[in-house]
Amino acid sequence: MSFRLAAYAVCIEDGRVLLAHHVSESWTLPGGRVEHGEDPFDAVIREVAEETGCDAVVERLLGVDSRVVPAADRPLPGLSEHQNVGIFYRARITGGQLRPEPNGETAESVWTPIPEVARLRRSSLVDIGLALAQTVPATGHVARVPVGGLIQH
Repeated sequence: MSFRLAAYAVCIEDGRVLLAHHVSESWTLPGGRVEHGEDPFDAVIREVAEETGCDAVVERLLGVDSRVVPAADRPLPGLSEHQNVGIFYRARITGGQLRPEPNGETAESVWTPIPEVARLRRSSLVDIGLALAQTVPATGHVARVPVGGLIQH
């Protein structure tokens, strides 16, 4: 089984959420892998800057999501099952200008009205982050988001 620890930013402003358009054609939250020895708090700020061109400050921890992606659902045949542990932070953009990630996997970042999110092909991370931001559960945990259709692993 492969494993990934990642940190994601849920940036909401004026009824819009900041989404990153991955080169795979799906939308996701700004964020990504926590490097060896890196604090997830620092990782989410770094990832927002790398992927969007914007500066961000963390306002609060929203929660943690852990999910196992079965081997059959992986993008390439022969890959083993994969566990992704995502740490979600509420973050606020404080400066910078939206731009594509230089030599990266983010083609663009866009402020998207929250009601329009449901019509996008997106990572389940988007739905998890929005659920955490909207409900702010004391446990930091929301129900599993089913994948399929427009919602991908």
